Amino acid sequence: MFELAQPWLILLAPLPVLVRRLLPPRVAGSAHLIVPDRIGGALLAAGRADRAGRRADARLVLSWLIWGLLLLALSGPRDLAPARALKVSGRDLAIVLDLSGSMVRDDFHLNGAPVTRLAAVKSVGADFARRRGGDRVALILFGSEAYYAAPFTFDVSSVARRIEAATIGISGRATNISDGLGLALKRLQRSEARSKVVILLSDGSNNAGMTTPRDVAGLAARKGVRVHTIALGPKDKESAAPGERGVVDAATLRVISEISGGESFRVRNTEDLVEVGRALDRLETTASDGLAAEIYREFWIWPAAVAGLLALLLAWREAR
Repeated sequence: MFELAQPWLILLAPLPVLVRRLLPPRVAGSAHLIVPDRIGGALLAAGRADRAGRRADARLVLSWLIWGLLLLALSGPRDLAPARALKVSGRDLAIVLDLSGSMVRDDFHLNGAPVTRLAAVKSVGADFARRRGGDRVALILFGSEAYYAAPFTFDVSSVARRIEAATIGISGRATNISDGLGLALKRLQRSEARSKVVILLSDGSNNAGMTTPRDVAGLAARKGVRVHTIALGPKDKESAAPGERGVVDAATLRVISEISGGESFRVRNTEDLVEVGRALDRLETTASDGLAAEIYREFWIWPAAVAGLLALLLAWREAR
């Protein structure tokens, strides 16, 4: 529906007439035209007067057109686009992914071919993020250090792309679960969402950082943040041989979820990972409706542009 944002500005249309009437008239300089006392001279003078009259008329028309177009532009012509619903769940969800060196192990499969743990997580995790319409989703990556890869946003597709772009080594090759979870809690501390959730995925044991995962889980519980944990990898630390590498500390991850009121998941292959994504969708359902947003298309640029062109034309005519 077409409308004007400031329709009252149209009432200013007579303003030039009022200004002309209120201001004192401009005293024009006298001009003398010497016309020979011949019929040709009289006709020439009449022709010049006629051209001057037409030029004055054109100037008046152009001036009024420019003024009218400027008023139209200032009035804010716009069109109300069809209302679109923005899904809002009232949930802030932080995805915390392990990028330690063990994620390069190729003991997972996609489409029948062996892939690294990270490749499987990127494929399934990106799909999961894209399904979170209505949530504000953030991405935190950790290895030896933790860093904020994507801020909380409703643009879940951008978060999915950041997951797909994750690379081993950019945050160090150790496993600092405490700092990864701690950074998520720090960001959620500023959140005003009704529901605050962290999904923590790791394939190793905490071997870096100044605090323990248990302590950080206690902090999450006090702040009302649920932490769902995903232990990734074929072998558990509890059942592995002493010194065996590439095993996951599923017990610690389970404790984190229990302390914070979340759920714990054990993933040994890609099929398990896909099923965990579905389970999380059921646990943390997305919104089905939301706030209606009025979106306007602005058209002020067009009358403003035409007014500018007419002003240039008027200036050119005056300079001739």
